[in-house]
Amino acid sequence: MEKYYVVKYSGQFGFIKPWTAVRDSETFSQQFLTPSIVEGIEKKLFPELLSTTGINKIRGHRLSYTQVSSQQEVIQTRGWNSTRQGKQILFDRPKAILLRGVLLEPVLHLAFATKEDAEIALTQHICLCRNEDILLPIQLEESDSVEFDEDTERFSGYELIFERNEKSFIVGYHRFTNEPMYGWLKIVGTPVKQF
Repeated sequence: MEKYYVVKYSGQFGFIKPWTAVRDSETFSQQFLTPSIVEGIEKKLFPELLSTTGINKIRGHRLSYTQVSSQQEVIQTRGWNSTRQGKQILFDRPKAILLRGVLLEPVLHLAFATKEDAEIALTQHICLCRNEDILLPIQLEESDSVEFDEDTERFSGYELIFERNEKSFIVGYHRFTNEPMYGWLKIVGTPVKQF
């Protein structure tokens, strides 16, 4: 049984970057963190790990929230369209409206193997994917791996387990290595909190 030091973060809202254009309305994968997001959070907390690949200090995570708010976002395509009007050539970029889901009142638990790592994490804010969606550290708790997996009151939430097996599905492409990422979803307690 491994000992864990769990840092609890909370904020008003948080956005998890989509990996497909249809993510929120079709696949509803807004509710979990991919391996590259967790690795990015770890590198923000521990900048000395910037030259390494993989997740080295975070042993587990749990994400819960009160609801997902759909918000519209105007986007433009990467390319340009050209049309000719007489002797003039006109260029324009088509626009589209996407629905993006933003988590309201997200709570994130990050589990560390050492108290020193947890204390460093406790002094810093994090972002799920956008710099303006700040989660602040609330508290540090001692636990163990079994309690972290089974305590549905303290550590409820969604956790994507980063392994490939018969329960796994593709969750996107790694931002650092551009390789496909796989995982399976573990649900502990009630991840969507009551008002």
